[in-house]
Amino acid sequence: MTDSRTAPYAALLLRVALGILFLAHAGLKIFVFTPAGTAGFFSSLGLPGWLAYVTILWEVLGGIALILGIYARFAAIAVIPILLGAIATVHGPAGFFFTNPNGGWEFLALWIAGLIALALIGDGPLALKPSRR
Repeated sequence: MTDSRTAPYAALLLRVALGILFLAHAGLKIFVFTPAGTAGFFSSLGLPGWLAYVTILWEVLGGIALILGIYARFAAIAVIPILLGAIATVHGPAGFFFTNPNGGWEFLALWIAGLIALALIGDGPLALKPSRR
């Protein structure tokens, strides 16, 4: 049975944590690898380099939307393709465990499960623009 008194705060915690993860990964691409370096990495995978810039922007916008609660249910679903792309190109071939060389896909699968759970649960409290229920 779901505790209706605390479940909304679980949704808030999940929403903010997922948003911070996206901002952290965007920050890694911006400040550590640099956008040009990330574009070069995407190109080395056979992807168009410009897709790196789209990915960074999508991670930033998705992360902000999740943290602030701006259509968070929609944002949660909208950022899943980024993770699926990472699984398909880098982490899937590395195997399941994230400790494998090049990182496996277990962390990304958990991240996707959290995003789906948030989309099902709802925005939680303190959402600036709650999604329709």
